Amino acid sequence: MTLTLYSHPFSSYCQKVLIAFYENDIPFVYRSLEDPAARDERAALWPFGRFPVLVDSGRTVVESSIIIEHLALRHPGPVRLLPDDAVVSLETRFLDRVFDNYVMTEMQKPVFAALKGDQAGTREAMDRARTALDTAYAWLEERLAGRRWAAGDVFTMADCSAAPSLFYADWVHPIADAFPGLRAYRSRLLERPSFARAVEEARPFRHYFPLGAPDRD
Repeated sequence: MTLTLYSHPFSSYCQKVLIAFYENDIPFVYRSLEDPAARDERAALWPFGRFPVLVDSGRTVVESSIIIEHLALRHPGPVRLLPDDAVVSLETRFLDRVFDNYVMTEMQKPVFAALKGDQAGTREAMDRARTALDTAYAWLEERLAGRRWAAGDVFTMADCSAAPSLFYADWVHPIADAFPGLRAYRSRLLERPSFARAVEEARPFRHYFPLGAPDRD
């Protein structure tokens, strides 16, 4: 049984999936998309231009949340990223979507504009991102109050999503001192060995960040 992951170390959605692999020490073949041959293979598997892409014994699995759920079902380990408790599992899936849609997506808008070299568009996107991210930060500050991890006391798929979301969002629009709980949560995520490993693997590619990677983290 062979798992092959088409991934890039600097991609937020790839880091989300890598955390799941590292949490349970799941062996896999890493096909880095820095390699043109790996890019061609990925395009043949999934022509929509998105990644990561997982191949599990010939079966192609796509979309970061689905890949993590697939791993939980087919390659379970001691860290239950989808809790057995149905209520906690629902909260996990909900927060996974919140981090993807309201933090990661909003953070990426000025990044994509900057990659296009559109200065006016980047400024406009940054203004919108600041408003959207402050809204998300305030909501998360309240929602996560009293919790060690996103969905409660245990590390879940929601934290796999939260880690790269908040990591890069804080680069785009820093989490203000008005949100101490969220800032502390981001710090805990950075201390988690699985995410710390993903961050270190991505460090050589920080020059790719078009807004300029801050000299921290």
